[in-house]
Amino acid sequence: MLNVLTHGDKSNPTLLIAHGLFGSARNWGVIAKRLSDRFYVIAPDMRNHGDSPWFDTHSYFDLADDLAQLLDGPSYVVGHSMGGKAAMVMALQHPELVEKLVVADIAPVTYSHTQTQHIDAMRAVDLAAVERRSDAGKSLDPEVRDFLLQSLDVREKKWKLNLDVLHADMPKIIGFPPVAGSFGGPTLFLSGADSDYVQRDHRDGIKALFPSARFAKIPGAGHWLHAQKPREFEAALRAFLA
Repeated sequence: MLNVLTHGDKSNPTLLIAHGLFGSARNWGVIAKRLSDRFYVIAPDMRNHGDSPWFDTHSYFDLADDLAQLLDGPSYVVGHSMGGKAAMVMALQHPELVEKLVVADIAPVTYSHTQTQHIDAMRAVDLAAVERRSDAGKSLDPEVRDFLLQSLDVREKKWKLNLDVLHADMPKIIGFPPVAGSFGGPTLFLSGADSDYVQRDHRDGIKALFPSARFAKIPGAGHWLHAQKPREFEAALRAFLA
């Protein structure tokens, strides 16, 4: 079972938030707490991330099944990047569990850009010599350094990421599996206006799987739209989920 952070009253409608690659539930803490005024928010660490168990596989069928086990009825679901793909697969396979779906800055397509360079950089850190997080940041990409360092356990001198499995299954992570059927419920593809992850030529494929899909962009935001424009992201969620 995944490690889960919860916020709010269980009597409220359930909102599940699935984080992206190299992330954790803690990345969503501020937004989750703010949304807990209206929702019972469930934010898991995805498998092979954070404090959740490590497994030998990291396919989207695995991730979707993990998420489905957290729900016991129709719920609101938000997924970003890798978490968005997992949420899409869950909605396609378990439509009875999804009331409304928000997919943040990702499409059901295979991307050409890999993320293995970040894994290589994390592997290259001499963890035995690390006394504070800043010691480990010198070899990391400055654009994602602070984000990656959130997954470093300085006391235990280890990454809270199953780097070997994430590296081995990177083709699955940047891909999207063939899934039968469609999800006809309300679906919002919410993107950063400065991001190229969701393109206009993706829309026919999206509509084939999610015929009720709507599209919106947050100005001034890139792929990390929830971190770059948290208030605007929250407002978009509230408007759609209402």
